[in-house]
Amino acid sequence: MSGRESIPKRSNMRHDAHLVTESWADYELLDSGANEKLERFGEVIVARPDTQAVWAKAKPELWKNAHAHFRAREGGKGAWESKKSMPESWEMAFGDVRFNAKLTSFKHTGVFPEQAPNWNWTAEQIKKLGPPNVLNLFGYTGIASLVAAHAGAYVTHVDASKQSLDWAHDNARLSGIAQDKIRWIPDDALAFVKREARRGTKYEGIILDPPAFGRGAKGEVWHIEEDLLTLLENLKDVLSDTPGSFFLLNGYAAGYASRSFAQAVESVFGPCKGESGELHIKESSSDRVIPAGIYVRFIR
Repeated sequence: MSGRESIPKRSNMRHDAHLVTESWADYELLDSGANEKLERFGEVIVARPDTQAVWAKAKPELWKNAHAHFRAREGGKGAWESKKSMPESWEMAFGDVRFNAKLTSFKHTGVFPEQAPNWNWTAEQIKKLGPPNVLNLFGYTGIASLVAAHAGAYVTHVDASKQSLDWAHDNARLSGIAQDKIRWIPDDALAFVKREARRGTKYEGIILDPPAFGRGAKGEVWHIEEDLLTLLENLKDVLSDTPGSFFLLNGYAAGYASRSFAQAVESVFGPCKGESGELHIKESSSDRVIPAGIYVRFIR
């Protein structure tokens, strides 16, 4: 390879394009600070740790309204402490899709509000494409799949966890999504994509939110630092060349900067017309935001 050929082409990626989630009817970031955040999911208010919130709480009086408080413990584990009576699970909505929230042992509720701008963007791209095929990897509780299906896509939802798949399937029923709109695949994401690449399968949209570490359905081990590039290389083979096809990569706990993700994507797909940045959640009563992840997305 000559020196000229080894020089990467100029990027068309817009960096530091941060996305901000504002409150909606069923979600609100009420306050944050002292390494915690106070949120309303539907009618339920929860307090949980957030290491990004290094500032002081603005409204400490609100925290007494929490139904439950997640307390971190030594060794990185923790548990919820109930403060008020609340249901084991409860319904929420985002636009026309509905889903169940509940407290999990990982301090999550099954709802990731920082993804709201990406949900809206995904729906916009799908409506431009007509009825595309969309692949959602590491799909978890499936809100992105619900949004995509409601916008008109046929979705292949992949997750190695049976518990997560059951939760996502219940959410689809709650939203009234037709059974033929989402295909549920209990599998390791990388193994599945490799098979799809060999089959010559193509998708007009790809969504993925890989964890830093995980295990596949058959015990496969996922390390993002070792496996992300291989996954991207295989996804290049399954992303359709149809104009308007889209790609969305999210990151939460991997510890990477958004520029790192963007450069990994462009090292595989080439210069992309897209954007990358942080995902922020805005407090409902101030201009403060909590950084809640990173993303890269582009359109063919």
